[in-house]
Amino acid sequence: MLYLHDVWVNWFEGEELGINVCPFHEWRKMDPVELLDQVPVLKVNTILYEYVENSLSDLPANLLQDIHHQAYIRKNHERVHLENCAIFTDGKRIIVMDTIGYSIPIRKSRLVPRQEQQVLEMVTNVKELNYNLPIRESSTFLDNMFKSKKQEVALVGLTRKERQLKQILLLALDQIFLGENVLELRYWFTEWYPEKYNEVKNLSFEEAWEKFYNTIANGWSDKHEKFCEKMIRGQKYLEQLWETEMGERPYMK
Repeated sequence: MLYLHDVWVNWFEGEELGINVCPFHEWRKMDPVELLDQVPVLKVNTILYEYVENSLSDLPANLLQDIHHQAYIRKNHERVHLENCAIFTDGKRIIVMDTIGYSIPIRKSRLVPRQEQQVLEMVTNVKELNYNLPIRESSTFLDNMFKSKKQEVALVGLTRKERQLKQILLLALDQIFLGENVLELRYWFTEWYPEKYNEVKNLSFEEAWEKFYNTIANGWSDKHEKFCEKMIRGQKYLEQLWETEMGERPYMK
């Protein structure tokens, strides 16, 4: 097995989509960056790489066995093993994951550029390791892939802050979708796009949702930010997420 030593990681916990696992240039001073003493490196096929990077599903049992206690971190001058931690690459992309004792990739990180290059050089002439995805998890992953990719497209090209705010907006949109209230949907569509009032007032829920989502999903702008602020007013959880990302800026009253 291949290993990388003195590995800098910045863990993003509970992130399903790899696009939310920030590259090195988006790391912040307050991020929980830590140094791992040793991490195994696995070259895998594209499907398994996508599975690790873009899901929170059970990993193959034999994969977990292979990486069990193979990664280490130093604490108080002692070398302490991590349960299941590894660097995955398909020869082009790289992600680090740690199950923190479970069977799913709960924590994920990117590498610093120098170590990314090291990994790519290490696996240049190495064969891919074969692991079969659990049948149930594989089916669910493939079924959800289209939805995940659609959400990922909505976040491509944005900065870290913009992605965080965009996801708050998408959460607010999901609540409207799940509510299936056509009057509420028409209201917010009109708030976003007043010029479309005469068209929107006659749309069915499905028609309004598709048009609304397609017009709001692309990019991020001051208009998106103000609209999101308005949508989440009174929703404590989303307000807290918003205030955390906006820092010292108070939430709009």
